[in-house]
Amino acid sequence: MAHPAGAGEPVNFRPANKRGAARLAAVQALYQMDIGGTGLLETTAEYESFRLGKEVDGDLYREADPQWFRAILAGVVENQKAIDPVIRRSLLEDWPLSRLDSTLRAILRAGVYELTMRADVPVAVIISEYVDIAKAFYDEDEPKVVNAVLDRVARASRKEGRGKDVS
Repeated sequence: MAHPAGAGEPVNFRPANKRGAARLAAVQALYQMDIGGTGLLETTAEYESFRLGKEVDGDLYREADPQWFRAILAGVVENQKAIDPVIRRSLLEDWPLSRLDSTLRAILRAGVYELTMRADVPVAVIISEYVDIAKAFYDEDEPKVVNAVLDRVARASRKEGRGKDVS
């Protein structure tokens, strides 16, 4: 079961660096945009002004790399029409993208964006960080789904994958 993505950082997730914190914030912002229908500029401004590195309702948001946060958020929004079919092809046939909850969709969209559009970031880093984010929100099979989907995408888009399960 997912924790509410808009409510601070999950208790069991501590990103190791500012990029990791930016990835988590981007997933939360994508979730918020999906659920609330807010736009890119409004959501980016809200996170940068009131959330990144700030305390909100008693929850401390880690300091994040704002440029990385913006790059992921804008990259997913601008490329969603290309990203969603990549995710769809990488899911099991009986598991359509629409069946995924908003948090899982946000994690996969951000991970696929980085795998397909950011060749400067190593595959292992991307997969590991998004699997860790999934583990922070889910206790069941979702981290394995994230691992499998991102590994398939890496193999198809970069002709490489990690070749091992991280869970």
